[in-house]
Amino acid sequence: MSAGQHATDSHGGILRTFFSIVVMVAFVLGLSWALRTFVFTAYEIPSGSMEETIMTGDMVFAEKVSYYFRDPEPGDIVTFTDPEIPGRTLIKRCIATAGQTINITGDGILYIDGVAQSEAYTHGKPTLPLSNSSITFPYTVPQGCIWVMGDNRTNSQDSRYFGAVPTSSVTGRGVLVYWPVSEFGVLE
Repeated sequence: MSAGQHATDSHGGILRTFFSIVVMVAFVLGLSWALRTFVFTAYEIPSGSMEETIMTGDMVFAEKVSYYFRDPEPGDIVTFTDPEIPGRTLIKRCIATAGQTINITGDGILYIDGVAQSEAYTHGKPTLPLSNSSITFPYTVPQGCIWVMGDNRTNSQDSRYFGAVPTSSVTGRGVLVYWPVSEFGVLE
């Protein structure tokens, strides 16, 4: 073998290695994009509207797969597109679905279809109408929509403020607090 042949072979090896690295990086980037787009998204919680369930500063995973097969159900913690600020995602609890009637009176208790709700996740905070809202009660959730509320009922702008949200705006189901480690756990 001559020296010229050896140099050509080593250049070919370098090109194959470079090409392999480029393909691997493209694969990893494509896979991470696909997972984020179709499977799950991570969020940092900026406000206290879901406290005590989710605290300000917690990092949460929301999965997207469930809602390929079913619509949100009461009790689900959902992420959805803010109806007032395009591009912003909110996280709240689904309280009622299409056709159900919400009633909020001065007694601090939430009624759905005339039945008083027992909501342990509110930690006894009263559910009251918001004074800066045009929403009136009783309110029947329109078809194709859900009613969402923060667990921290005394500090949440939610459907009491902006009304029911379209199920088409739901982007995922909150399933796990992963940071801080002391708060690690499944969301219920």
